[in-house]
Amino acid sequence: MKKDDRYLEVAISAAKEAGRIQNLYFGRSHPVEYKEEFNPVTEVDHLCEQAIVKIILDAFPNHDVLTEESPFKGKGSPWRWIIDPLDGTTNYLHGFPCFCVSVGLEVEGEIKIGVVYIPTLDELFHGEKGKGAFLNGKQILVSHINKLNRGLLCTGFPYDVHEHVDFYLRYFRQFITKSFAIRRPGSAAIDLSYLAAGRFDGFWELKLHAWDVAAASLMISEAGGKVTDFQGRPFNIYSGEILASNGLIHEEMLQAIEEIEKKHSP
Repeated sequence: MKKDDRYLEVAISAAKEAGRIQNLYFGRSHPVEYKEEFNPVTEVDHLCEQAIVKIILDAFPNHDVLTEESPFKGKGSPWRWIIDPLDGTTNYLHGFPCFCVSVGLEVEGEIKIGVVYIPTLDELFHGEKGKGAFLNGKQILVSHINKLNRGLLCTGFPYDVHEHVDFYLRYFRQFITKSFAIRRPGSAAIDLSYLAAGRFDGFWELKLHAWDVAAASLMISEAGGKVTDFQGRPFNIYSGEILASNGLIHEEMLQAIEEIEKKHSP
């Protein structure tokens, strides 16, 4: 087996095991901690993280692992696994079946593999750098919508939205008037995976973390889409802002953001 195939095999195995745990406990009551006032974490987050990290480090003990629920303790390895063990924790707590596992592999600063698993639907998305993006083994491509006013967009709000409502609503207001419709499911990894599969046409969000976007942003590029920051510059998973699209409506989305920033500039 090629080394790249082994990386993907381990990523899929880890994601599916975490998904099994999510399904097992879904619908039950859970003790909840809060990292911030509106940022919950459950025992299921921790169980999923433990399962994923064990599978990865059993296979690759010298690799680094960056995960949402634990402090980063790097070994200085050029291989870094970037994990969100349960993306959509608030949905999970409320019994809303829109949550997933996200596992990405960064090698020397570049995302090489991304896996997103939605256990309630048994949908496994994966992408490999230079090899395409897939859903349950079948290749996926972004949509062909070429006008923003025909586009179905998706987004999310950061955990500090209550403190900066007007700021975030500037973007929402702008895009809701220029697009066909907007959805707000509550899991960035699912949103971006759906965009890669042509179910959504565009996405924007602020203050996301690397574990929210590492895996699925690769899939969009591999499916023929485009991912940048809000100024159209190359996307960096650590930058905190992301604009993603099928590529055909990207310039219109950038123009919409530019209009907002000009309107509200000092």
